[in-house]
Amino acid sequence: MEDNNLYAMRHSLAHITAAAVKRLWPEAKFGVGPVVDDGFYYDIDLGDNKISEQDFPKIESKMKEIISENQDFIRDDCSIDDAINWAKNEKQNYKEELLNDLKRSGTTLAKDLNPSEMGTIAEGEGSVKFVSFYTNGEFRDLCRGPHVSNTKQIGVFKLMRVAGAYWRGNENNPQMQRIYGVAFATQSDLDDYLEKLRLARQYDHRKLGRELDLYTMSPLVGSGLPLFTPRGTILRDIVSQYSNQLRQSFGFEKVWTPHITKKDLYEKSGHWAKFGDELFLVKSQETSDQMALKPMNCPHHTQIFDSQPRSYRDLPIRYLETTTDYRDEKTGELGGLSRVRSLTQDDSHVFCRPDQIENEINNLLQCARDLYESINMKLRVRLSYRDESDSYLGDVSLWESAQDQLKTAVENNNLDFFEQEGEAAFYGPKIDFMATDAIGREHQVATVQLDFIQPQRFNLKYTNIEGGFDTPVMIHCALLGSIERFISVFIEHTGGWFDFWAAPEQVRILTVNNSIGEYLDEVKDTISKVVLMSPVKYNELRFSVDDRNESLGKKIREASSMKIPLQIIIGPRDIASRQVSVRTKSSEQKIHIDKLIDFIEGLN
Repeated sequence: MEDNNLYAMRHSLAHITAAAVKRLWPEAKFGVGPVVDDGFYYDIDLGDNKISEQDFPKIESKMKEIISENQDFIRDDCSIDDAINWAKNEKQNYKEELLNDLKRSGTTLAKDLNPSEMGTIAEGEGSVKFVSFYTNGEFRDLCRGPHVSNTKQIGVFKLMRVAGAYWRGNENNPQMQRIYGVAFATQSDLDDYLEKLRLARQYDHRKLGRELDLYTMSPLVGSGLPLFTPRGTILRDIVSQYSNQLRQSFGFEKVWTPHITKKDLYEKSGHWAKFGDELFLVKSQETSDQMALKPMNCPHHTQIFDSQPRSYRDLPIRYLETTTDYRDEKTGELGGLSRVRSLTQDDSHVFCRPDQIENEINNLLQCARDLYESINMKLRVRLSYRDESDSYLGDVSLWESAQDQLKTAVENNNLDFFEQEGEAAFYGPKIDFMATDAIGREHQVATVQLDFIQPQRFNLKYTNIEGGFDTPVMIHCALLGSIERFISVFIEHTGGWFDFWAAPEQVRILTVNNSIGEYLDEVKDTISKVVLMSPVKYNELRFSVDDRNESLGKKIREASSMKIPLQIIIGPRDIASRQVSVRTKSSEQKIHIDKLIDFIEGLN
């Protein structure tokens, strides 16, 4: 089924859901019911009654009943006043509110509005004169479409969950119930989707993070402020080291900046006006300075660049800093490591001449490709552009130039890409890398951003070849993005079975009993000589020994539950034969101790 038909089907199912609810609860009042990824939802108010997932079978039964009636979706247009009278007569107060807002301000064609956008048009753009409705059976709803022509064109669906949702997203408004459903063209498509959901629950980083002892949360520390255990800290350090190595190979140098700063810095950069509500404020007891915990690092790096005179011969200058930033995210949007209030960025900034842009972007694109290929994640690129709003700084012509240069770089690197307006940073367009995980979900990970604006705002200069002054171009890049978020993706991509180079504990030696003696020391000494070269250079082998007086079966189960890539098992009979058993996720074999180093180095 083509995307447009699938969209129409899902939109139609939102109406069918509402129609089924109305058959079961005639007093139901309806908000909006748009299409979302893989399905749809509808916001519903049943007053004192509450829908639970236990009600889904009877709602789905009514939906199938409606579908079997082969109802046509019939569009009709009417005046805004007639529509308001309809809403009053039907006692649909939420629809009445939307219609009154459309009458006061909006566009001249209601069909151009998404139901979820109704009532959000700026004052003074002209009132709506006519609106459109769609009717299927006895159910009539304010809507712009599209829909299938008849319910017999509906594919397969399943109601998934119900959640609370404030009317129009305002916590001061009534809370409605939002019924979510998914819909696909075929049963096999639905089955594939449900299997992905099962795997997603199984691989949920919050579950595995706890089971693998990687991080914890504490209500005494605060929401969105993860605490990493020794094992989790090893994982953080390894991926950070890898990111640094990739960039240092292209000439990036480490810098360090403090975690608090005067608000003046962010006022000058433009971040205060844009993100002031997301900043943690700090009050000094010694001065009257208004301070903030740093939410990003680029303004700080401009000050390092500006700390001494620069010549065109000095450029490009490349800084990298892996550091924790702080953003006062809304509590309801926090979730595990996916969104946190303390986010560690593998941040980097290039200050270069315009003629150096292409080479610098090519280097960063290569870094990103190397990193994500090494963890077997397929990449495509989103070119994130500005839209027509006034949310962006700088002259439009600069933006157009920057956007063209990014697109050229992506095309020259033969990257799969798509373009999307409205996703740019406020200071410039971006190349956002979208990585697909093992169960087919796409995540935004690395980013490369071109910035002509901040160097101008900070009046950065370098001496050009004629002896005059020019403003450098600034290129932002983060390969991992937020390390916390990257780790959440990495956990779910691997199911916790990390690649050998990244595993917090790479090897566990298990003894069959306590009669192994000096042979255990010989095995330990042997594996201590392992050299791990790829992709993180020269990191020492991380291993432990389980020689407890416990059964071998219990030791194996515990090592497997911790998803340790390699288990080396030593029994009394191995001493004479000078062998060990090596056990991985998928195999087990006996090898001679003289071959053990080669075996482990082959796991890199």
